[in-house]
Amino acid sequence: MKKTLYIAFLFIGFSALAQSTESLKTSTKKLYEANFLMDFETIASNSYPKMIEIIGTDAFFEKIEKHFENEEFRLRLQLESVPFLFGPIKKLEEKSFCVITFRNPIRYTYETKLTAETAVAKSDWLKDSNKTKEVTFEPKRNSFNVRKITTFVAVADGTTNNNWKFFNLDDAIQNESFQSIFGESVKKQLGL
Repeated sequence: MKKTLYIAFLFIGFSALAQSTESLKTSTKKLYEANFLMDFETIASNSYPKMIEIIGTDAFFEKIEKHFENEEFRLRLQLESVPFLFGPIKKLEEKSFCVITFRNPIRYTYETKLTAETAVAKSDWLKDSNKTKEVTFEPKRNSFNVRKITTFVAVADGTTNNNWKFFNLDDAIQNESFQSIFGESVKKQLGL
C-alpha cells in the first residue's frame, strides 16, 4: 500500500513538473513572438506584473516602443523563431524561477546616414550595450547586424496565479526591476 502511494505521489509530481515545463515553453515562445511582431500588449501581458506596477503601465509601453523604434534607429529581431535553452526550474522563496537563454540576431537600422567615424562609435556602443563582440556594419543598409545571447527570467508565483511571467534582462529597466524585486540572493542562486 505504501509503495502504491509513493508511486502515485511520484507520478503526480512528475506530471505537475511536465505540465509546468510545457507551459513555460509555450509562454516563452509567445513572449518571443510578441517581441518579433512588436506586439506590445502581449509583451506587457507576459511580463512580471509587479515590475509593470513599479514602472507604471504607460511608462512601460513607452519604454518598449522606444526600445524598438526611436529618433535614432529601428530595432528588429531577425528570426521568427529561435531555439531556447531552459535552465532548471528552481523553487526559491516560494516562487518558481527559470533562466532562459537564446541566440538572438538583431538588426539596428539608423535613420541618419552614418559616416565611417559615426559607424565605429555606434558599433562600439552596440557591442557594449548588447554585451557582444559580434557586430557587423552594413553600409548599404545603414544598419548593424548584432548577434547576441538574450536572457529571460521566468517567474511563477502567487502574484502571477502560478503562470509564467517574464523579465527580459537585456532591457536595463527590467534588469534593475528584477534585482530590486528579488534581490541579490535570488540573482546569485540563479547564476546571474
